[in-house]
Order: sequence, then C-alpha cells, then structure tokens
Amino acid sequence: MKIIAGPASQLLASKVAQQLNTPPTICDYKRFPDGELYTRIRDDSIDDVTIIQSTPTDSDYVALLQLIDACEEAPTINVVIPYMGYARQDKVFNRGEPVSARAIGRTINADRVFTVNIHERSILEHFNADSFDLDASHLIGNHIRSLNLTDPLIISPDVGALELAKSASADIGIPYEQLEKTRHSGESVTIAEKEIDVSGRDLILLDDMIATGGTMAESIRMLKEQGAADIYVACIHPVLARNAVVRLYNAGVKEIISTDTLEKPQSSISVAPLIADTLKSL
Repeated sequence: MKIIAGPASQLLASKVAQQLNTPPTICDYKRFPDGELYTRIRDDSIDDVTIIQSTPTDSDYVALLQLIDACEEAPTINVVIPYMGYARQDKVFNRGEPVSARAIGRTINADRVFTVNIHERSILEHFNADSFDLDASHLIGNHIRSLNLTDPLIISPDVGALELAKSASADIGIPYEQLEKTRHSGESVTIAEKEIDVSGRDLILLDDMIATGGTMAESIRMLKEQGAADIYVACIHPVLARNAVVRLYNAGVKEIISTDTLEKPQSSISVAPLIADTLKSL
C-alpha cells in the first residue's frame, strides 16, 4: 500500500508510513502564477493507496481532491482526513444557508474514508465511500496518565465534549466532571458556576477541538478562582486560531496538549499509531 501525504499532513503521513514499514510516496506541490494549485504524485506504480490529508483550509481541500483524482487508477483508494474543515457547519440555522459539511462530504469519492473524532458523526453519511470515525481519546488518556498529576480530574467544558471526557477517563481511571456553557456568539461564552471539588487538584480540560480558546479561557479563570492547582488543556484538534494560545496562557493554563491531526507546536500526541493499526486491519 502506498502512503500519500497531503500538504497539510506531511509529518503525520510519514509517521504512519514508518509504522507500516513503507516509505511515504513523494509528491510535488506548487502554485501556478494565477494562484492555482498544482499537484503531482511522483510514483507511476499502480497500488492500493492511502491519502492522508487534513483540510483546515480551502486550499488543503482542493489538494485532497486533486490527489484522489490522480489516484483514480489505483485498485483501492483510502482517504484519511484527520481534521475535516467545515465539520462544524453540519446544520442549517438560517434560511438560505447550505449544510457545508454535506456539500464538502459529497465531493469525496473513494473506497473508504476515515476521520478522527469528527465534530459530528452524521457527516460520515455524506461521503461517497464506506466511512469510519477513529477515536483518539485513549491516546489523550495515556498522555494524561504520564503527567504525574496531583489528585487529577478530567473536565468537559460542555455537554458536547462529555463523551470524549468519559472515554479518556475510563481508560486511565481518573474521574471526570462537566461544566455548563452558554454560547452568546462565535467568541462570547459564559461558564456557569458549578459545585466541583477542585481545590488543590490538577485539572485537565478536554474538548474535541480548540478554535479561538474562549470557552477554555473562561473555564480556566473560573476554576482557578475555585482553588484549582495546575490546569492543563487537551484537545484532539488544535485549531488555535488567531490569539488562542496567548488567551489560554493569559488565563493561567499550565500546558496545551493536542494530537497531530493538525501539525502545531502543541501536537505532542501522534494519531499515527491509531491510523496505522486501522490500515493494518483492512
């Protein structure tokens, strides 16, 4: 099987290839003078292929479509989208809006598509492929276990992340709790006071993704006021847009922990073993 790394997932795809004991396929990426993206796979052999490409930007999405098209003669095409952009646009809130996640998903034609902790599992139905969502919560849990924390507690900042917190908690035997969040706008949130015994305890705030960091920063401040010791923030997808990192450290976070579904300085946990084990089982 050939492992093809999209431009947004070069390191992750290389790690997956290493786990499978195969060299990653070399690809060329450049832009024409008019801004159009050029993609070329520098391997003429016809084999089963796995394309690994996150799509945080529109350009990354175009690169993925080009790679799929370039592999159309392959006997089997697997597509791994560790982080799928537009996954949060999964509903119509106002008349005239598209379901952008559906619009994007319908253009992905492959034999199998794999995502990692996708924001909404119903999106899997829109791919023109057999689709599977991989769960990286145990990787987060194993990392938490290695931190040597004092009386630790995993906290979900809202109900949406509760299953993730529960799953990570079950793997390592650390208790979990949930905060109550009210979102007022894209960046404005309030966290309700909740009676949780956090005094002197090390906390891990866990969510599937961190975008602007507003929810996490508000949670950190409230928990610090309640006497928490060190507070860590952990997520699967480190979007960390604009000034999110500064906001979190300004609020008092000890460390930001994430996987490499998006390749950022905070990506201390690799999902490569999860992807590699899945591909080995095919």
